[in-house]
Amino acid sequence: MTQPLFIGGLGPPELLLIAGVLILLFGASKLPRLARSMGTATGEFKKGREEVEDELEEMREGDTPGDAAVDADADLEADRDAVDSETERSSA
Repeated sequence: MTQPLFIGGLGPPELLLIAGVLILLFGASKLPRLARSMGTATGEFKKGREEVEDELEEMREGDTPGDAAVDADADLEADRDAVDSETERSSA
C-alpha cells in the first residue's frame, strides 16, 4: 500500500521545497512574471464564472414557460413580416 507524499498536508518545509524546485526550473527572475500571469488568469476565470452565473440566474428569474411561448410567437411574426416586406420589394 502506498502512502501519500505529504501525510499531514503542506507545511512550511514542503512549501520551501516546492519554492526551491520552482526557482531551479524557472529562474528567480521569471517567477514574479509567472505568479502575476497566474493571478491574472485566475481573476479572469472568476470574472467569467460570475458572468455565467449571473446570466443563468437572470434566465431562471426572467423566463417562465408562458413568457417563452409568447416571445417565440412574437419572433415568428416578426420574421414573417420581414420576409413579406422583402418579397414585396423584390417583386416591385
